[in-house]
Amino acid sequence: MTRRAGAGLWVLGERLAWVSGLVLAVSAFTGWYAGSGVGLNLSVIGWHTGTLGKLVFFVGLAVLALAALRQAGIDLPASVPESLVLILLGSSATVFVLIQLISIPDTFQPAAGRGIGIWISLAAALAVIAAGLLQASEEF
Repeated sequence: MTRRAGAGLWVLGERLAWVSGLVLAVSAFTGWYAGSGVGLNLSVIGWHTGTLGKLVFFVGLAVLALAALRQAGIDLPASVPESLVLILLGSSATVFVLIQLISIPDTFQPAAGRGIGIWISLAAALAVIAAGLLQASEEF
């Protein structure tokens, strides 16, 4: 697979991949659940929500590693297109975030609302899928 210097969609797909991977990884450390009790405001970051919050972080790191390998000149085998890997990583992150979005863990019940961080995570996971689709449109 050769990279063309002036290919706008390809460059956009690569940039969107690493930016959304970075946002996805960082969003695991933002407030996913928020609420207030008697005289106290409570916020729970994604990392503290359990295994799924940690998996969102590691999926973001995997997207960043994939982009770093691409920039270093190391390509995946031809039988495994990078766009497919990005779509799979983005889809898994989207499922992880949606599970956390739909069901608030019982241990965080005083924080009954959803914080801005979980919405940022969802947007970043969807952006990883979009980056994979943009790259797939240029591969074929």
